[in-house]
Amino acid sequence: MTRHSLLCALMAGLSASTAMPALADSAFSRIATFAVAENLPADTDPATQTSSEIITASEDGNTLIYSDSPLGAVGFVDITDPAAPKGLGTVKVDGEPTSVSVAGDKAIAAINTSESYTAPSGNLLVIDIATRTAEPSCELAGQPDSVAVSGDGRFLAVAIENERDEDLNDGAIPQMPAGALQIFSLNEGVPDCDSVKTAALTGLAEVAPEDPEPEFVDFNSRGEIVVTLQENNHIAIVSAETGEVVSHFSAGAGSVENVDLSDDGALRFDQAAESLLREPDTVQWLDDERLVIANEGDYEGGARSFTIFSREGEVLFDSGAALEHQAALAGHYPDKRSDAKGAEPEGLEMAAYGDERFFFVALERASLVAVYRDAGEEPELVQVLASGIGPEGVLAIPSRNLLVTANEEDLIEDGAARSHVMVYALQDGAPGYPMIRSVMQDGKPIGWGALSGLAAEPSEPGRLYAVSDSFYRAQPAIFVIDAKKTPAEIGRKIIVTRDGAPAQKLDLEGIVGDGEGGFWLASEGNSGKLVPHALLHVDAEGRIQEEIGLPAELLAHEQRYGMEGVTLTGEGDDRMLIMAIQREWKDDPEGQVKLLAYRPATEEWSAVRYPLDTPEKGWIGLSEITAHDGMLYIVERDNQIGADAAVKRLYAVAMDDFRPASLGGDLPLVEKALVRDLLEDMRAADNGYVVDKIEGFTIDADGEAYFVTDNDGVGDSSGETIFVHLGSLDALN
Repeated sequence: MTRHSLLCALMAGLSASTAMPALADSAFSRIATFAVAENLPADTDPATQTSSEIITASEDGNTLIYSDSPLGAVGFVDITDPAAPKGLGTVKVDGEPTSVSVAGDKAIAAINTSESYTAPSGNLLVIDIATRTAEPSCELAGQPDSVAVSGDGRFLAVAIENERDEDLNDGAIPQMPAGALQIFSLNEGVPDCDSVKTAALTGLAEVAPEDPEPEFVDFNSRGEIVVTLQENNHIAIVSAETGEVVSHFSAGAGSVENVDLSDDGALRFDQAAESLLREPDTVQWLDDERLVIANEGDYEGGARSFTIFSREGEVLFDSGAALEHQAALAGHYPDKRSDAKGAEPEGLEMAAYGDERFFFVALERASLVAVYRDAGEEPELVQVLASGIGPEGVLAIPSRNLLVTANEEDLIEDGAARSHVMVYALQDGAPGYPMIRSVMQDGKPIGWGALSGLAAEPSEPGRLYAVSDSFYRAQPAIFVIDAKKTPAEIGRKIIVTRDGAPAQKLDLEGIVGDGEGGFWLASEGNSGKLVPHALLHVDAEGRIQEEIGLPAELLAHEQRYGMEGVTLTGEGDDRMLIMAIQREWKDDPEGQVKLLAYRPATEEWSAVRYPLDTPEKGWIGLSEITAHDGMLYIVERDNQIGADAAVKRLYAVAMDDFRPASLGGDLPLVEKALVRDLLEDMRAADNGYVVDKIEGFTIDADGEAYFVTDNDGVGDSSGETIFVHLGSLDALN
């Protein structure tokens, strides 16, 4: 095929018609993403670290206000149009803002001004929301953590944590001075400093009763304040009117089954733990008689759950391992936190939207928000929402049918995602996320993530296969996907084995069926980690039948960016495997990479060169290759995310022009033609920021095209997996 005819064929277009799910009850859908770095002052280095932690809104719900600890500021975002947030800038503070709340037309921020752990101090800052001018207000009894305003606007509660030094005596408590709860009367949104009441909270808990460490506060409609003493594993209820402790009780302990407690590069939900102290972070009143806590843990506990209590301390419901399982099903389970706090429930919010009452649980390490309907005795899981990295604050704005998350982590120093504020709307229709999820088997979730290659079953439309990369080094796997379901469903996990045990030293980046029920897998090598570059032939059960290393002519010039995809063409003795090398090796001209060819029948290696696009920033490489109807479809991408992402493209090379030459000599340069710019597909998929790694692309038995992203195993990543059905490729042939 000539270049002219190839381009004409490609100009016929790629159908983008993705089948929409049938309308269900209403669901929360992400409608906008705001990078907090956009709020940096114009004269500030754009690489300055920022964060969005605790978030609130003006009474009309049009202005978001968040605390930014690393910047030492309080930030403002205009969401008059919630689908198009606009930065309104920041108000710099003298100290570290730890929390913020709203009373009338004022925002009240708690500022930590401590010189040391043993000399804690803080104050309140009152900010006029309209003018964003600030005035220092009351001095506090120590280092503040959480603040809250009563529903009637009469009182402000401040949790004075006086946090422990985790490097002193391994963080053991007690560590003085003790924390407390302070309560101020408000006058038109301004605290009356002379009205302060201090509830000592000492002598209540069984754990270090002389050193209470209040963490989070919330008001009910009776003017009562519930406060968590996280390290003390205790909960107290205090009257705002009198400052007296009305009641208190231990948060107790929980047990979990079918969980993963090992940080070992594998997702195995076959362990259990008993008597885990809950150590709650956030607390919310569900009504005047019930409250819910997020059992993050911080000192010696963390039950990986949320618990609903009566105001008397009776456990009405505990979620057990449900949050861990939901994170795993969505591909968000953080294996690196398995031995600590797992998905780490931290933030909570509760609100009524019309006749429906919801509460929201933010999972900090899984970067998910679980949405529950408050159905009385046992809450009903509605959906999970993808958030940014480390959701810290959750804010309901029911008057506008909105939900907002503030995501704490800013990984600019690692070249990864920034801190983001994300906006969701309660809309008619089914949830849009997750786009791919696994199922429960025998009471355990199929754990998955880091999908790095995609292939189709030639005989069954919608049946796809994926592999996970070296993030799950102890359990390399093939995943069987039903793409006809919405969301796409991972129904089986096949462990790749060598001599009966999970194979080691693999970095699976490509997969293709062998036409006989088994698979060819491409493993990207890294000599620095003693991982070889290799092709693997496995049977239907994942047992390695053959391992083929790259020839010496190639390895003499190797780099760690090796094979990123594999595909198969031809029949019988003419079968040929074609592999995409991600980036230039030492013998490649700049801007050109190799497409390798291997014929199993003759064990012959050959190659061509492929021209890369020129990067605007960072680097560009290949991440997938798929043969279909006389064409090679190749995914080319840069390593940039968010606003910096520029190249996420699908190209085609005609097989008629693919004439690989023997290694060691001159290699022909193929021509490519653009099929589709995938950037808009990624942006539209769930209205998040653009992630860097499209790692899988395939075309199924009906000619339907799909792509999937690698979520890096939730390591320095939001954990989101974007799985997109692009539609039919018939027009290309």
